[in-house]
Amino acid sequence: MENITLDDVDRGLMHALQVDGRASFSRIGEVLGVSDQRVARRYRRLRSTGMLRVVGVVDGRRLGYESWSIRLRCTPDAAVSIAQALARRSDTFWVHLLSGGTEISCGALQRTASERESLLLNKLARTNRVLSVTAHRTLHMFVGGRIGWTGLAALTSDQVEHLAAGRVYTRRGDGEPVVLGPGDEALFEALSQDGRAGHADLAAVTGWSESTVRRRMEHLCAAGALFFDMDVLPTLLDYQVEAQLWMSVPPAELDATGRALARHPEVAYAGATTGPNNLMASVVCRDDAAFYRYLTESLGALPAIRHLETAPIIRTIKRAGALLPTR
Repeated sequence: MENITLDDVDRGLMHALQVDGRASFSRIGEVLGVSDQRVARRYRRLRSTGMLRVVGVVDGRRLGYESWSIRLRCTPDAAVSIAQALARRSDTFWVHLLSGGTEISCGALQRTASERESLLLNKLARTNRVLSVTAHRTLHMFVGGRIGWTGLAALTSDQVEHLAAGRVYTRRGDGEPVVLGPGDEALFEALSQDGRAGHADLAAVTGWSESTVRRRMEHLCAAGALFFDMDVLPTLLDYQVEAQLWMSVPPAELDATGRALARHPEVAYAGATTGPNNLMASVVCRDDAAFYRYLTESLGALPAIRHLETAPIIRTIKRAGALLPTR
């Protein structure tokens, strides 16, 4: 993989895309004080490596979907193939290999109870190479996805405000339940591969006109069913250690503890779940020493945490968007 050294323009570009994943290069250049051609070149360079891309993400809660956190323990010879099979599913995201390659964790969006049962009871339980499976509903997200990771911060508050003010695809409120129609699945699939795909390309895959694509995206974003996220490899930002944490917190202190986690720059994701470990987080740190300091100092300062499990992420098979093509 190409070794890339980031400068202020690269970091500003990434933060800008976190604020507005479909902001034009000219608007980003205006905020950064550089030409749109320079911004475009930087984005294409970063995206061509597979280290960064903007992806369209479905907010399943607005569509009535169930969000699940799944953890599997496998035989060592099977973990990679099972993780890859999970990653190829359209209903999974953030598929990780953990703990020496014998554990897998992933998220899943299930539209119906039968889909959930098919995955957990039929697909995964069908092989004796899966030693155990735990699955818990995600009840609330404190940081991650729509609530951006603070580790990308590089712009001033004025720059962020200027970008946000020009955002076309934005959420304006929950409103009525969203009902999907013909073409929406194709639209979601295309955006999960490239959230910056042009209206002409999206019209080709949906069979709609460009104006229909534009209106439908605006409607879905305004209703909260679609948003744009940054798919970024932490090593690009010189974060060498990734890990998942499972914590047990008394219910009365769960919300306050989750909100405190969300303020930690090391935390890329934190969510409340069902189960004995009712708070889950993904963290990124510079190195092992920084991870140790985080566990003993920042996390150790949260008195409500009664129990903690940690597992290093050794490989990420799939991130927020569709599975990246094999290079």
